Amino acid sequence: MSDDPIQTRTTLLERLKDWRDNPSWQEFFNTYWKLIYGVAIQSGLNEVEAQDVVQETMLSVAKHIPNFKYDRTLGSFKHWLMNMTRWRINDQVRRRINSVASPDAETPTETKTGRVNKVPDPASLDLDALWEAEWEKNLLDTAVSKVKRELEPEKYQIFDFLVNKEWPAQKVADAFGMTVNQVYIAKHRVTELIKEEIERLKKNF
Repeated sequence: MSDDPIQTRTTLLERLKDWRDNPSWQEFFNTYWKLIYGVAIQSGLNEVEAQDVVQETMLSVAKHIPNFKYDRTLGSFKHWLMNMTRWRINDQVRRRINSVASPDAETPTETKTGRVNKVPDPASLDLDALWEAEWEKNLLDTAVSKVKRELEPEKYQIFDFLVNKEWPAQKVADAFGMTVNQVYIAKHRVTELIKEEIERLKKNF
């Protein structure tokens, strides 16, 4: 598998047309499953349903990818994958509704009513907005992951303690035997690397 988690889409998508190419399929799954899962959860599905959406979306991609024509200038892959996910979310909603309506479902009216009220209404969801938000989050997570792998561990730890763990700059400086100014310089360098990687990924998306 490539050291780069997100390759040029034309390269990866062409390789996916061979369903026996397990490394490419694993790469695709690792890149997109969190995006699909996050959108499913944000759409009102539970964890089991969201996991089913991930698996069924991957199966749909495998089925339809041989006929997919990738045109990066149109952003077609992003839209295509969103539609694949949308249809699988709708499938889960229909299954939940059918389960509630089934004669074999729980008999107490209050229980059925409660389950019906919990069924997300696909028509009320702004899936485009959910998808865009999760897409951007996925870009950030992927960029951070790549930068983390390529940096010396100590340099990323300085950034992590200061930004993610929210340690005071002086505490970070003391922990690594450096000045506060050096801590901020290290943070700035990592931040810039992440921004650069995000821009590079956007070009490839």
